[in-house]
Amino acid sequence: MDDNYGKNQRIIGLSVQSPPSSISAFTKPLKRSHFNHSHQPWYFKHRIRNLKALVELEKMASFAVDVKNVAMEVMGAITESLGLSNSYMREKLEDGMQVMAINCYPPCPQPDRVLGLPPHTDYSFVTILLQSGQGLQVMSTNEEEWRLIADNHGVLHVQVGDFLEVLSNGSYKSVVHRATLNSEKTRYSIASLHSYGMDEKVETAKELVDEQHPKGYKGSSFRDFLKFLSTNDIAEGSSFIENLKIKS
Repeated sequence: MDDNYGKNQRIIGLSVQSPPSSISAFTKPLKRSHFNHSHQPWYFKHRIRNLKALVELEKMASFAVDVKNVAMEVMGAITESLGLSNSYMREKLEDGMQVMAINCYPPCPQPDRVLGLPPHTDYSFVTILLQSGQGLQVMSTNEEEWRLIADNHGVLHVQVGDFLEVLSNGSYKSVVHRATLNSEKTRYSIASLHSYGMDEKVETAKELVDEQHPKGYKGSSFRDFLKFLSTNDIAEGSSFIENLKIKS
């Protein structure tokens, strides 16, 4: 059994702010000549596939907008719970990055021997996940066991990411999670990760730092995360949030 099974199953990973040019092929308008009866059947099938792709793309775009609104509401409630204003970071987050990743996990004959994604935390403030079936597991707070997230159809799962741990000075902890496989059916997940802009540094809120609660994290940006990712293997246990912690 290949230990890398499922490691390259991500089929779409894109920034909503800057869609890849390949998507533009789906958005070209159909002309009347496309429906000329002289065209061969394969030509119709090709155009129908493009039309279906356009419909799916429009659905994804609508979902992206809706899920960002959810993220904004969630982050407002979180900052308010920290004693900050519910608009504390709204402007920077609204102007920031939203990265969406669609993962496909095909059936595996020996799912107990491999993982779809290895244990890791997300760099984001929050990640909002929609999954088609069970497979997401999170590490318990005492770091002693993995807990399988229930399969509730249509439910959005909100996970705390590294940047929120930094902002909150550790009051909120980034969630360690992984993706498992099954032997019966393909599982899909759509993850929406929310953060500041590429070079906007996330710092610990000064209101949350005092003599009893010294600053515990270095500031960092999305670009810093990408640099970390280029030189470290998360699959081998490298951790971005551990890299940001100020050692006492």
